[in-house]
Amino acid sequence: MSEQTGVAEADRELKQKHRAMWASGDYPALADEMLLELGAVLVEACGITSRQRVLDVAAGTGNAAIPAAMMGAKVVASDLTPELFEAGRKEAANRGVSLDWQEGDAEALPFADEEFDAVMSCIGVMFAPHHQAAADELLRVCKPGGSIGLLNWTPEGFIGQMFATMKPFAPPPPPGAQPGPLWGNEDHVRGLLGGRVTDVRTRKRTLAVRSFHQPADFVRYFKSHYGPIISVYKSLADDQDKVKALDQALTDLADSFGDAHGDSPFQMEWEYLLFTARKA
Repeated sequence: MSEQTGVAEADRELKQKHRAMWASGDYPALADEMLLELGAVLVEACGITSRQRVLDVAAGTGNAAIPAAMMGAKVVASDLTPELFEAGRKEAANRGVSLDWQEGDAEALPFADEEFDAVMSCIGVMFAPHHQAAADELLRVCKPGGSIGLLNWTPEGFIGQMFATMKPFAPPPPPGAQPGPLWGNEDHVRGLLGGRVTDVRTRKRTLAVRSFHQPADFVRYFKSHYGPIISVYKSLADDQDKVKALDQALTDLADSFGDAHGDSPFQMEWEYLLFTARKA
């Protein structure tokens, strides 16, 4: 086997693992309960209008793709994990819109050069392991002057810190793979896109999450719903001491990011970076 063939096979295996990870648990339910407003935020920031041709990369259940279709755009929702599309199709039907759902790897998108007026990703492309390859694809399929819109968790925010907390417990990442929350760092994204974009605008915002009564509720819910956490716990199944240690570490993290006063519910603030630009 040649070195190039070996690299290609390793990449295929990595993508298969990613697909299985995101298909595990119940990400559609989690997204529906906690993340719905993020898609609309990104669509507004991108200035999506009717008759535009729009691509949502790593679209999942269509959290951004569906609001874009509601604006009258012609939308393609692409994702490595087509198992997520069923929930997206149902939600699109409930909202009275139609869009095209296509399986696709963010690092090798199955679309022509300069095919779309707008290319966006809402907490999706950040999980592609090779950041430069994914960034190059976002730009390749976007028309000159078209909009690029990204919404990603920041490294210092809750979800970024959740991944940092899990890192010592998780299997080592494959060579060349980069941490997803780096996409929430403005300098990192500017470096990926370089001089190929203009009119860059960035804003840090937070998502208020009120789904949990106490920190331990967050841990229980994510252990059953969120693929990346499910995957780490699966790797620890034979070491109950490490399972308990990770339980405690995640509970402590949720507690440090949460806030409750008196009879008010436990609330968390999850920080994200909103990044928009135009292809030069």
